[in-house]
Amino acid sequence: DGSKHFLSPEKSMQIQQDLGADIIFAFDECTSPLAGLAYTQKSMERTHRWAERCLRAAQITKNKSLITKQGLFGIVQGGEYKKLREQSAKFIGDLDFDGFGIGGSLGKTKSKMYEILNWTIPLLPNEKPRHLLGIGYLEDFERAIKAGVDLFDCVYPTRFARHGIAITTKEKLNLNQAKFLTDKNPLDKACACPTCQNHTRAYICHLFRSHE
Repeated sequence: DGSKHFLSPEKSMQIQQDLGADIIFAFDECTSPLAGLAYTQKSMERTHRWAERCLRAAQITKNKSLITKQGLFGIVQGGEYKKLREQSAKFIGDLDFDGFGIGGSLGKTKSKMYEILNWTIPLLPNEKPRHLLGIGYLEDFERAIKAGVDLFDCVYPTRFARHGIAITTKEKLNLNQAKFLTDKNPLDKACACPTCQNHTRAYICHLFRSHE
């Protein structure tokens, strides 16, 4: 409604715990790719302070209630600066998080992103999962997993789905096209998900045309 709301690390923890998410993230500042060294360092230090506050807030809430166990992940920042990435990975990696997100600006090219991962991942505990924030194109997975990434999230699949595009093992299908109204095949014969097992391309095409 346009009203202003103040969001603190503590409030962020409370909201995420109330939602009942299985994995929740510490409150951080995701710096712009255009931010310089001085601002990126200041932002990283703020994220570090917030990480400690999130851990305290999550522990207090946990002690007061019988909430389901949630994995709380800290987030490594530092932009595209090696010294800051290493500093942040060591600081966040030493805190009692259940896992670690790698966030913020990951450089302007794919090669720079993998360089940043190579700086960061060796400094994080091996026994805890590493989550690459905001990365989820199919071509990114193999190389990032080899670099030590365990988890991903990205708007890519849901953005495509929202506009009627299905990603299959062979190709992308634009279900807005009229030809799919008579196609009785599943989206992907090789897929065992409930959608592919129970619905045809024709039915899903109809749903989009009906704005359902």
